[in-house]
Amino acid sequence: MIISLQLESDTPLYEQLRNQIVIGIATGELAPNEKLPTVRQLAEELGINTMTVNKTYTILKQQGYIVIDRRHGAKVSPPKEDNPAPSPQLEEQLELLIAQATIQGIDQSRFQALCSQIFAKMTYRHS
Repeated sequence: MIISLQLESDTPLYEQLRNQIVIGIATGELAPNEKLPTVRQLAEELGINTMTVNKTYTILKQQGYIVIDRRHGAKVSPPKEDNPAPSPQLEEQLELLIAQATIQGIDQSRFQALCSQIFAKMTYRHS
């Protein structure tokens, strides 16, 4: 997986890294149970501070995207059961995205078409 961080962005590096790893999992670039680089390896590869990568891994673990074991390092979490109820956090994020799209003049049908287009790129499937 190729990670590209935008140093000039207003989005913090840990958040950019988190988002790219989540997208990598959803698109299948990172498979369930796949071992991730160590904090030190990833920090060196990206040219960022180890604390930034550590913070990212901690957030991903808290959110259930990865598991961390002292002996085996960080790995992508195994697939979860289907969950018909979205989390309140997901609903909040969707509400903000829909508000931004509305302000930009994107109507519901175009927004839904765009969502379908992006969703089709996601290969992650529950077992």
